[in-house]
Amino acid sequence: MRRKTRAGLSRKEFLRLGGASLAGAALLGAAGCGEEAGTGEGPVRLVFSHGPEPSGVLREQLDAFNRRHEGEIRVEWREMAADTGQYFNQLRTEFQAGASEIDVISGDVIWPAQFAANGWIEELSGRFPESERSRFLNAPVEANTWEGGVYGVPWFTDAGMLYYRKDLLQKSGFPEAPKTWGELKEMALETKREQGVEYGFVFQGAEYEGGVVDGLEYIWTHGGGVLDERSEKVVVDSPEAAAGLATERSMIEDGVAPISVVNYKEQETHQTFIRGASVFARNWPYMYGLIADPEQSNVDPAQVGVAPLPHAPGERSFSGLGGWNLFINAASQKKDAAWTLIEYLAAPEQQKQRALEGGYLPTLRELYEDREILDKVPVVRLGKGAILSARPRPVSPYYSDMSLRMAEQFNAALKGNVSPRRAVEILQRELENILERAG
Repeated sequence: MRRKTRAGLSRKEFLRLGGASLAGAALLGAAGCGEEAGTGEGPVRLVFSHGPEPSGVLREQLDAFNRRHEGEIRVEWREMAADTGQYFNQLRTEFQAGASEIDVISGDVIWPAQFAANGWIEELSGRFPESERSRFLNAPVEANTWEGGVYGVPWFTDAGMLYYRKDLLQKSGFPEAPKTWGELKEMALETKREQGVEYGFVFQGAEYEGGVVDGLEYIWTHGGGVLDERSEKVVVDSPEAAAGLATERSMIEDGVAPISVVNYKEQETHQTFIRGASVFARNWPYMYGLIADPEQSNVDPAQVGVAPLPHAPGERSFSGLGGWNLFINAASQKKDAAWTLIEYLAAPEQQKQRALEGGYLPTLRELYEDREILDKVPVVRLGKGAILSARPRPVSPYYSDMSLRMAEQFNAALKGNVSPRRAVEILQRELENILERAG
């Protein structure tokens, strides 16, 4: 969702605070680009689209790629809007006009189904077989899968995490993080009262995409869902989904979270937590970098723990999946060269460099056992459980329309304007109408 940490702290600055560096990073020997390169007519020109990246690591890697493939392939970075909605709209406009020069696309984790359904991105199963996909985390691969085809390669990932003040919990007699939502409420209320903390728990409750992810996490951790993954039928009108939204609303009703959380986005969440005003917070991995910055945070990183999100009794923990993928424009005439670039960017060496120098969470399983990453990027080690329990948002070509309806009803239920039971009833009808209109 965000490629830069809040309050202006870039991921490179975040890692610098932890002393992370990478000297002499090795580069992957990517496969050749077949008939598109080495013809004597000059290098293949590739256009790669991505938003601004303050860390500088992407520029380093693209320059290294060009040196490695000098005379064969030359990639040019077309910098897109930092706002992912604007980026999406620009791509959609170009694709609909059939006039995009982009060959390799970086894209949000919620885009693949819509792009694939419209024929805008290449199906990659032949180039990216199961033997290779199995090296990646499950959820990012699932997010790139639509109607049995795989349309993207996971590049870097994000996951919702529970941050907590372990020093304050210990003072109140709680030696570890809560496992259930009920335990979180008990710990939050008792600790904020005994330790004089303003709030027990803060999270993203505003009417926007981040609020959708938080609402989905409450639903999933109560055993509910929105779309049946096999039939693609809407299943949100269930006791489990209603119970999830009821738990979210109870955070306000029971005094665990402030009423203002109905307007909280990531910025309000991290500002509250890093000034020491909350016992718990749900946020993305970027927040750990802010905690580590003494110029911005009143909280010592040694006082903070990171854990998977709680769940209802008898259910599992799930985190909302974020992150970005790499796609090939279906209209590109340079698909072999495009795949060479994707192989390079997604390779272990490049993912490790991005983690160490830029703070980007890798998508390859093996890197979650890499000692250097675990030592120098603490949030990977601390938040590993949350990362491995990440779950993609509903995979649908109509997700953007569905998300607007979910944002509205989740926020209305959180405010108490509608009951959780009524919210899921309304959503069931609205989401079914979206799918019916789409045919």
